[in-house]
Order: sequence, then C-alpha cells, then structure tokens
Amino acid sequence: MNSWEEQLKVDGSVVNSFSNLDINAPEFIPGQPYVIHPKAAQPLVTTSDEDLVAEYPVSGDTAEDSGEKRDVPAQDDEILPCDHELSRVPELPSTRKDTINLVFIGHVDAGKSTIGGHLLYLTDMVDKRTLEKYEREAKEKNRETWYLSWALDTNPEERDKGKTVECGRAYFETEKKRFVLIDAPGHKSFVPNMISGAVVADLAILVISARRGEFETGFEKGGQTREHAVLVKTAGVKYLVVVVNKMDDPTVLWDEARYNECKEKIIPFLKKVGFNMRTEVHFMPCSGYTGAFLRDVPSESLCPWYRGPSLLDFLDSLPSISRKTNGPLRIPITDKYKDMGIFVTGKVESGTVSRGQSLVLMPSRIPVEAAQVFNGDVEVLKAEAGETCKLRLKNCEEEDISPGFCLCSPSNLCKNVMDACCGVPNGKRVHVTARKSLLLGKAWKSVSGFIAKASLVHVSDRFDAKLIVLDCKSIMCPGYTAVLHMHSTMKEVRLRTIICRIDKKTNQKTEIRPRFIKQDDAAVVRFEVIGGTICLETFESFPQMGRFTLRDEGKTVAIGKVVMIIQPSDSEA
Repeated sequence: MNSWEEQLKVDGSVVNSFSNLDINAPEFIPGQPYVIHPKAAQPLVTTSDEDLVAEYPVSGDTAEDSGEKRDVPAQDDEILPCDHELSRVPELPSTRKDTINLVFIGHVDAGKSTIGGHLLYLTDMVDKRTLEKYEREAKEKNRETWYLSWALDTNPEERDKGKTVECGRAYFETEKKRFVLIDAPGHKSFVPNMISGAVVADLAILVISARRGEFETGFEKGGQTREHAVLVKTAGVKYLVVVVNKMDDPTVLWDEARYNECKEKIIPFLKKVGFNMRTEVHFMPCSGYTGAFLRDVPSESLCPWYRGPSLLDFLDSLPSISRKTNGPLRIPITDKYKDMGIFVTGKVESGTVSRGQSLVLMPSRIPVEAAQVFNGDVEVLKAEAGETCKLRLKNCEEEDISPGFCLCSPSNLCKNVMDACCGVPNGKRVHVTARKSLLLGKAWKSVSGFIAKASLVHVSDRFDAKLIVLDCKSIMCPGYTAVLHMHSTMKEVRLRTIICRIDKKTNQKTEIRPRFIKQDDAAVVRFEVIGGTICLETFESFPQMGRFTLRDEGKTVAIGKVVMIIQPSDSEA
C-alpha cells in the first residue's frame, strides 16, 4: 500500500462485498449439502421432517389449542420465512461395509470362545505368532485345547477356569460385511452379562455340543441352551445360526445320525419360541478346534452328508439389515468409564451421531456434546444406525451416567417444541438466522415446559405391557417383583395391576381383572419401576426399546412388550 487512499478503496470493497450477503440464507449443516434455487419469497411446506413429528406425537395442548395468548416478539426478533427452496444433493453411494453385530450364545463349554477365536485367526485379526504364544501359555497350564479361546477370554480368571464372565468383543471382516463379534458367557450365573450382549445383536450363533451327554445337559431344563434362545428372540435378533460343534469328538466322529438327533430335538423348541425355521434359522455342523466348516469346506471323505456353505460364507451371504439411519437419534448406553475424559459405549439404534454434535442425556435431560466418536478403537467422523460406537462426552461427569440411559439429539425436540410454542401454521418451515436465534433463548422457559411431553425418548416409572409367563413356580399376582431387562436397562419392577388375561392364539380378552396369572398365561398388565424412571418406547413405535425380559431367582420367568407408557399426570388404573 502506497497511500491511505488505496487502503480506503480496499476497505470499501470489503464492505460492499458484505452488503451482498443474504441474512436469510439457510443454516449451514455440516455433512448435509444443499443447492439453493432462487424463488419468490414464500414459506415452504415441510416434507420429511413432519414424518418424525407424526411418529412421535407431542402429548398435551399447545398454546394455540388452549387459547392462551402469546407474547409477540419484537420486530427485530421476528422469525422470517425461508425465501429459498432447499433440495438435497443426491448422496454418493457409500463405500462402507454393512456392519452386523454377532453374538455367540449357548451352554457353558459348548465351544463359543473357541469358535470365535478361530474366526478371528481365519480372518487375520489374530496373527499366527500371537496364536502360537497362546498355545504355549495354555500348554504350560495344562489347557492346551483352550488356546483358541484366549483370543477373546483375555481375563486371567477366565483363562484359568475356562469360563467366559464378561462379554468379549472383537471385530472381523468378510468380503462384503464387517462383523462385531460378541462372546457372551454361557454360565447361568452370568446371564445378565449375556443379556447385555444380546440386546445389541442383529444375529446370534447358538453353539451346541454334539459330544455325548453335553448336548443333553445344555438342552434339558436348567441348561442355558433354552434360556439363551429365548433371550435372543426377545432381544430382537434377525437371524439364528445353530452350529453343532465338536463333530470331531471321538464320541461323534462326524456322525450324521448324531447331528440329526440334536437338530430334531431343538427344532420344536425354536418353533415354540417364535423363530421362523425357513427364513430365520440355519443349521450347520463344524469343529471349532480344527476349523472345519468355519472358513473352508472339508473334503467329502470327512463329511459327505453336509455340503452346504461354511460359516463365514453363510454370514457373508446374508441380506443387508434395514436401519433407521434417518430416524431420531437413540443410543442406549451399555457401559461407561473415565480415561482422559468421560467415555460411554452403546449401539446406535436409530439416527446418526457425529463428532461435535450436541446431545441430550435421558432421563436426566443433561445437555452434552459428543467430542469424539470411535468405531472400535478407530476415531471416526460419525456412527450410523446399527453400529456399536464409543463416545467421549463433554459437559458431564461420570456419576451423571448409568447403563440404561439414552443419548438423543435435541434437534427434533427443539423443532416440535418450537412449532408448539411459536404457533408455526400448518407445518410451514421457518428459518432462524444467527441474528434471530436469540428468540429461542427468550422462549426457553416456554420450551422447557414442553420437554417432559415432547422428549424423543419417553421417560416413565409405569407402563402397560403384554406379558407371556414362561417359567414360574407359583403364581403372579399384584405385588410380585422381578428384575426387568429392557435394552441396556436393568431395574427392579413391581406388578401393579393385572388388567386382563388374553388368549395367545386369538389375542382376545378372556378374563377382566383376574386375581393372578400363572405359567403359560398371556395377559396385559401394568408394571411400576421401583426406585426411579427408565427410558422406554412402545413396541409398536420403536421395538428395540419396547421389548423386555423378566428374571427372578436366577431364571427367565416372562417376556413382554410395552403397549402403553403411563405418564405421571395420567390417571391410575
């Protein structure tokens, strides 16, 4: 610059460029590109956003319905209609593989961890040197046949006793898919841990032992084969693969008759549980120790009677699972810990969570921020529906979080509440610029009054449910207590009222207000959560958070689904 005049010319050009900016421009949202088409100024009719409002209606009267007068904001704070039509740019096809959450279930010592460890080796997730190290260490402890399971059983106690206690997690990929492997414990003392793995699973592999005596022990009453099958069905798994393991055992030696015997005994039970044998269940033999039928199909000389696909080939051929990627965000929290920040883990049941996104922690309604998003141990920009992720949260403490809490996005909540508070007519879309956003702060007192009614996740301590009693020694009557397992929540509940007994085949009422229900009965009942509230939804609107299991005295006594959520203001039955 040679003179002040030239400097002023430059400054003037900058000012002129700012004068051309459109203060009513649509808000920029990272990851959602828009093309702006100039059009005459008129409000737009919302399309896809209204579907979310219809799916999760706001209970209670709005200011418009009740006839209350609203404070008209000053002219400077007026919400302006958007002058541009917004059309979403077609997204490029994703190169990410479909993610499937896979849980191993079955009786203790059926070989779940051995199969899981061998799969990790066959998919190059565990190298040969590490496996040889496990083999040497296992041999020193006279546990040479357990070394494959050590890829998942990393706890010294689990390795010494040969029993999985916590749900082990690992990852492997096939040509078309990415799998999250969950190794659930098989001992009856650790069924609550097994449930925590089942509720996030899309597919279950039921491992049964073909060894003489072991199958009978696991399948008869009291064994975990039956209970695990019931629990994964209640948890909503899409497919069940029944793997008849230990076919190489000296008592079996790939005997087709033994394979068919195990298969014929378990099929009637799976039908009774509710599995569709044609579309949801697949049987196959294997040997977790030798690896036969895990990745490669052995020669006909070993097993001439089964020429179906191997386990990995079958998993890779499964159809894609439908996900609610565009739905409201829901992440039930399964675990938490503190390590250079507050971390939580959970499965994204619906929606998408991105790094830096503002969230609400329910039921405490604490606003938090997802500072980092991890898929396994790899930091990513976002996690989509169906993926198990780890989040580092800001603006909260470890004691503010418990398993069973749910992370939601406040965006849908704010839109529903803003429409109710500000009286946006007939679903017309409005646009709030940065200058106008102060209105939201001024109206926050009105907004906060709607949060309890318009929250994305319902929070309550009472609900009505359709209950099926599976195994109960005596009778259930009002006052009966049990432990409720719903998504990642585990709470004690009390049976408050038996509304009616229903016929399981016709679904019709057979008796109003019965005094009790017993084994094999189906009924509509009301439960009360003891000592707090829980996050839940009706089964019809959101199945993942509307199905549950009741356990008492170390066994599963009933399963059910939520049909109505009772709010504190609702009248008692």
